[in-house]
Amino acid sequence: MINLNERFVDEVFDDKGRILKYSFKYPENFNFAYDVVDEIAKAEPDRRAMLWCDDNGEEKLFTYGDLKKYSDMTANMLRDRGIEKGDLVMVILKRHYQFWFTILALHKLGAVIIPATFLLTKHDVVYRANSASVKAIICTGEGDTAEHVDSAMPECPTVKLRIMVNGKREGWVDFMEAMNSSSDKLERVPTKADEPMILYFSSGTSGHPKMVLHSHTYALAHLTTAKYWHHVKPDGLHFTIADTGWGKAVWGKLYGQMMMESCVFVYDFNKFTPKDILSKLEKYKITTLCCPPTMFRFLLQEDVAGYDLSSLEYCTIAGEALNPDVFNNWYSVTGIKLMEGFGQTETTLTIANLYGMEPKPGSMGKPVPHYDVDIVDEDGRSVPPGVTGEVIIRTDNGVPLGLMKEYYRDPERTKEAWHDDIYHTGDTAWRDEDGYFWYVGRVDDVIKSSGYRIGPFEIESVLLEHPAVMECAVTGVPDELRGNLVKATIVLATGYEPSDELKKELQNYVKKETAPYKYPRVVEFVDSLPKTVNGKIRRAEIRNKDKNK
Repeated sequence: MINLNERFVDEVFDDKGRILKYSFKYPENFNFAYDVVDEIAKAEPDRRAMLWCDDNGEEKLFTYGDLKKYSDMTANMLRDRGIEKGDLVMVILKRHYQFWFTILALHKLGAVIIPATFLLTKHDVVYRANSASVKAIICTGEGDTAEHVDSAMPECPTVKLRIMVNGKREGWVDFMEAMNSSSDKLERVPTKADEPMILYFSSGTSGHPKMVLHSHTYALAHLTTAKYWHHVKPDGLHFTIADTGWGKAVWGKLYGQMMMESCVFVYDFNKFTPKDILSKLEKYKITTLCCPPTMFRFLLQEDVAGYDLSSLEYCTIAGEALNPDVFNNWYSVTGIKLMEGFGQTETTLTIANLYGMEPKPGSMGKPVPHYDVDIVDEDGRSVPPGVTGEVIIRTDNGVPLGLMKEYYRDPERTKEAWHDDIYHTGDTAWRDEDGYFWYVGRVDDVIKSSGYRIGPFEIESVLLEHPAVMECAVTGVPDELRGNLVKATIVLATGYEPSDELKKELQNYVKKETAPYKYPRVVEFVDSLPKTVNGKIRRAEIRNKDKNK
């Protein structure tokens, strides 16, 4: 080990080994690909970096030396085809190992990567390509994603290059053939730490997705994610379940983990199957695991105790608020407490139960040391414990590493979210007397009914504890008397059928488990919930549908 994290951060711990504060340090030309991956490759080329497998039984182990070599070859392949510093490249590669070659190569060239999900349609491709002036698209040949890309091309004049992984198609360059014929010698391309590195299209639960632009320091800020939250160890094997089109992939499959000189586990599967995931945890002796609460709920429906998970040391959750029932059941069967974390596409990990903290089931935890986080009312004043307000990040004493540069090409939206030295997350929460934050919902999701402000998550959390409920979304329905009624839109679990009796049972269940005024007066059973391409529930779509009835 060369202890790279010590090169980039100064730390202060308490007498119990818990992090109190830290500050980042880095050169003006910091570049994750050169200064982390390549540095490890020079010192320990045989140190394992990524253990990859797919659902067909194929398996590959890549060392840091391999990642340096293949990212250099990929960079040369792209540069030979016209990709230069500042160019924007959309990458749609599921969990293929070529994603890691590509993202490191683009970092080395100073080009800007746009990770994207394989669920994009023609319309989505056109919007993204034209909004960002995308120059190249690197895409999986599996499924119909490339077909959607091709159908979009007549409306995407800036796209000059298409490269395919796992397939051949007319008009496309074969990734592996082109890479393997490229040189593995690459001289460092000059880049600056504050220059653009990665761009994400936000989930877009309402309106068009925003283009969230981050600089090279974004990678550095994820040391917090891996070291203090995931509790990744240099000789461990970390598994974050996320498609590379989601921001969560670089949270848990790249930056912080490799800054810890650790190895990431990547499972390239087409369908999430709980038994399959549990068998992978057992077979590969995963040491740290991170996935959304919903996935833990599915895992708990299996015989978890029937698998040898003795190597598993630590588990974290993110992506949606944690239901206490999931926390308690996982702890009961594994002895491991789920450590929740919160962040956005616009940030890195912002609030979390960091290593050494005692988690409170259902709480996001406390603000991480390098973000100045507060909860404020509609007038921007800090609120006392127990009062719900908006979660904000103060930037008057400096912009924290990990906070976005801007919404690309959208100064109005940037100013709307970030003004007067305050970044507005748009999420609401309350803080208890111990300083723990408790999520309530998006600002637009809070329901105002009969003078009460009701957060959807608490009601959703209660409903999800009922065996009949697989998924649910709680929204407000306009009502002349109360302003809004609380509505629950519910996808039932297998074996349950919609009925008035079940509706009444669920309403009474909520009345019993939380304040009676919060119960859903309106219940609708549906086959599926409207979601974004990134899998987040579109409550705005449900609200709009109800308004137009």
